[in-house]
Amino acid sequence: MSEPSMIEPDTKDWTWVLERPCPDCGFDATTVDPAGIGDVIRDNAERWQQVLATPDAARRPEPTVWSPAEYAAHVRDVHRTFGARAALMLGRDDPEFANWDQDETAVAERYDLQQPDQVAPELLEEADRVAATYDDVEGEAWQRRGRRSNGSEFTVDTLGRYHLHDVVHHLWDVRWVHDADRGGA
Repeated sequence: MSEPSMIEPDTKDWTWVLERPCPDCGFDATTVDPAGIGDVIRDNAERWQQVLATPDAARRPEPTVWSPAEYAAHVRDVHRTFGARAALMLGRDDPEFANWDQDETAVAERYDLQQPDQVAPELLEEADRVAATYDDVEGEAWQRRGRRSNGSEFTVDTLGRYHLHDVVHHLWDVRWVHDADRGGA
């Protein structure tokens, strides 16, 4: 496999997806019912199981593009990170989240060496854990606030919507694996 450092770091601020649909994956955060966030996360995790079961799950489509297994490892860690953030927001007033460098994590955790059959159950477990956190949110708790170190402010509701975009978008990123599995490009 290629060195993990060959991947171009993503330095974009994606918070704009809370206001308008993503032109790539089509996700529209403005249409999300917060009460359904947990169900969408679980459904997404099940779809990742299908991707990780394909023969090309550990193959990078290009040297500078993550394999589906690398994306899935990232999604697993997104669930961990957002689960911790949601719990922090629900347990403390206006917390500031510790900075998370997803690219540094990918290198440190050697996503490029993680195997689909290892990542698949871990992703399911983390998805179920964070989905349960969202399932338990009621009423005004959706409006509890927190912020990133760069000043971006979230409520539990907008954090959940932002979280959903991340996992939906990454499933869209690996859509090629289904084409390859059917003999396409």
